[in-house]
Amino acid sequence: MSRPRPKKISQILPTFQNVAQTSHYMVEFGMPSDYGKKDNLRSFLRGKGIDYRFHTQDIGLLCSSAVLPGSTFATTVVNGEYQGVTETIPHTRNFTRIKLEFYVDNEYKSLKFLEHWMEYITGNSDANPLDDAYNFRLNYPEDYRSQSTKIIKFERNYRQTLEYNFRGLFPIALDATRVQYQNSTVLKASCAFSYERYICGKATSFSQSQNSDQNRTSLDARNPAHQRSNFLNGTIAGNDQRLDEMASQLSKNGIYRKTNQTTNQFFSNDGFSGATVTEGVK
Repeated sequence: MSRPRPKKISQILPTFQNVAQTSHYMVEFGMPSDYGKKDNLRSFLRGKGIDYRFHTQDIGLLCSSAVLPGSTFATTVVNGEYQGVTETIPHTRNFTRIKLEFYVDNEYKSLKFLEHWMEYITGNSDANPLDDAYNFRLNYPEDYRSQSTKIIKFERNYRQTLEYNFRGLFPIALDATRVQYQNSTVLKASCAFSYERYICGKATSFSQSQNSDQNRTSLDARNPAHQRSNFLNGTIAGNDQRLDEMASQLSKNGIYRKTNQTTNQFFSNDGFSGATVTEGVK
């Protein structure tokens, strides 16, 4: 084994400057869309004052704390395959529950969203809720389980992302929400969610067509010669300098050749991030 070799600060500093931050994420809920059923979850929530826009957009913004999911293996111990060796063999993958915390708005919609989602799961009987004969009749799992809820972790430049798509997600435990007479703070509600499994990476038909689903590397990323756009370093002063640096660097790799286009023709501004984007001319 070779002994460690000292490195300069300039060699290791880029590694520690490119670490992910915890405060940039997004949560999106997707309710089951069973339009064939008269009393589906969406219409049930709408009847409770939870409109479609709230459970697709606003509730995700009110999620003040989320967790990226994890999983464990159920294992069995095998003896005797090799003399004197004990092996641990996994046989089932278990997905752990996740817990989300939400700010409660002054109309209490976020708390109602969780309460009535769980109420829909338990169903109801024909009896009046005030009667002693009232009971619960659970709905079918496909009626209340979300198949398109996702947590997206991204960085503040909006370029690097990590996406988790949950299959069969539903609330399983709503924690008691504490209120008190002492100093007022923002009211929060926390809820644990169970799910069948998750998909790490994008899970859409478009990402599949681009070969970028499930964190697979797309064709453009694998082969720079196929790239059509590149985000350049925004700290370099002047588009002319950016054009010269890009052209000289890529020419060394034999991918791009220098062009006689003007800077304004070669560069355009991306309105979403404000970064300068190239047109990728070969």
